[in-house]
Amino acid sequence: MTGDIVAGYRESGFGESLGCGRSPAVLVVDLVRAYLEDGSPLRAPVEGALAASVSLIGAGRAAGLPVLFTRVSYRPGGVDGGLFRRKIPALRVFEEGSPLGDFAEGVAPAPGETVVTKQYASSFHGTSLAATLTASGVDTLFICGLTTSGCVRATATDALQHGFRPLVVDEACGDRDRRLHEANLLDLQAKYADVISLDRALKLIG
Repeated sequence: MTGDIVAGYRESGFGESLGCGRSPAVLVVDLVRAYLEDGSPLRAPVEGALAASVSLIGAGRAAGLPVLFTRVSYRPGGVDGGLFRRKIPALRVFEEGSPLGDFAEGVAPAPGETVVTKQYASSFHGTSLAATLTASGVDTLFICGLTTSGCVRATATDALQHGFRPLVVDEACGDRDRRLHEANLLDLQAKYADVISLDRALKLIG
């Protein structure tokens, strides 16, 4: 069935490759404890994505690429989350002071690396991310993080709309269910991004 969907997209004129530009960066989307700790309402089986992201981040740093991180944070009561907070009450775990909003072990930003704080799914919505990337001359983003169907998808879509080439790294993203992960990557590849393997990403960075 997946093959039929991919073939149908291609026959209809979807899925051209964007490729890697001349000035890439690594964007790490919401790799935080809320998705990895038992008892969290957002807990998901994403340990593999975390490990792959650690490899991607390490390669980016070794190559001298900018590495940028995003995280979600709300003021107490979550009024700054608007309808997104109303739609997903579990986002309460990102209120200021909650340890679940902290970066996961192994993926904390290094000194001097950019951290973008956001309140909505896209890393671009209501943030300075696009201006920061433009000022740094970045034209391509290797995107990793959580979750594939949520903030990764929204970020990749907005990256394209802001003029950046989104390269979503398959193994370095994760979701609550493998089917959600695969379905969203399939659609991203068809319409909004290049979905590439970790091995391919490391070769492009290398």
